[in-house]
Amino acid sequence: MNEQVVFNTLVIGMFVLAAATGILLLFVAAPYGRHTRKGWGPTMDNQLGWILMEAPAPLVFGLCFVLGKASDTLTAWVFFGMWEGHYVYRSFVYPFGLHGKDRRMPLAIVGLGLIFNGLNAFLNGWYLFALSGGYPDHWLVQPFFLFGLALFLAGLFVNRQADRTLRHLREQAGAEYAIPHGGMYRWISCPNYLGEIVEWFGWAIATWSPAGLAFAVWTVANLAPRAQSHHRWYRQEFADYPVERRALLPGLW
Repeated sequence: MNEQVVFNTLVIGMFVLAAATGILLLFVAAPYGRHTRKGWGPTMDNQLGWILMEAPAPLVFGLCFVLGKASDTLTAWVFFGMWEGHYVYRSFVYPFGLHGKDRRMPLAIVGLGLIFNGLNAFLNGWYLFALSGGYPDHWLVQPFFLFGLALFLAGLFVNRQADRTLRHLREQAGAEYAIPHGGMYRWISCPNYLGEIVEWFGWAIATWSPAGLAFAVWTVANLAPRAQSHHRWYRQEFADYPVERRALLPGLW
């Protein structure tokens, strides 16, 4: 099997995984964060677990960039900056603002996250910096790239703003959960998830890559059901939860 066949097979596998993940998570909330519960085997420190399962994304992608045959253009550096701008924060900054210093995460979740993030970073990096043959610098002025970049940056802004809101809320409420307010929390329960979905669809458009599209679809399959689980949890836990809020899409769902 040549490289392109292997790549195509793995990307198809990503789409299949996205479908299976989305269906499963409609019925079973992944057991981490506020949905942590017993019965999922050994656990580990929550912060360390987040670092371990997210770290392969920036590290593997960075390795693909360094070793790639097509990483010497300005376009390649822009793609590198977009990816690392998200994942360096997600891997090495975000975990230290998580809720509850003594919370635990199942090792199974850490292992699955580590495998997925490593494979996803490899597929995106392999395509961009090797299989594609290189992206010319005039790519950066194409309308679809500019649109994709705008979506990516808008999603990144919404995601980071939501994270800041939650971090400040944790500082005020301590170990207890509370109702977030402000920003897009006026309209939806999970603007952090909406931001990330928008971000990776922007990435898929900007790179115009099959790996990018597979990742965007998987992000929806993973985060849309979790947003619904969060929304349901908020309504169950807080009698005064704003009735006008939706789970993920303002005014719709």
